[in-house]
Amino acid sequence: MNKIEPGKVYTTKEARNYLKVSKSTIKRWLKKGILKANKVGGRYRILGIEILRAVSPEFEQEAKQFYRKLKKKTKEKVKDW
Repeated sequence: MNKIEPGKVYTTKEARNYLKVSKSTIKRWLKKGILKANKVGGRYRILGIEILRAVSPEFEQEAKQFYRKLKKKTKEKVKDW
């Protein structure tokens, strides 16, 4: 696999391959804004710098915080049932 270039534009498939995540995970990250991208012609394009940010330790912390909030929100919602 080649080196990720910060200024290069990647497709979601290429980003998935670099990040080693599933199709549904990359969609979820894009939808929630965890991974920033631009839509061009109805398809997402991701800058290399965003892929590099996604493998950084700071990104991992952001993702953990996001999932903790989601878990807390889900627990509160289920408690009312």
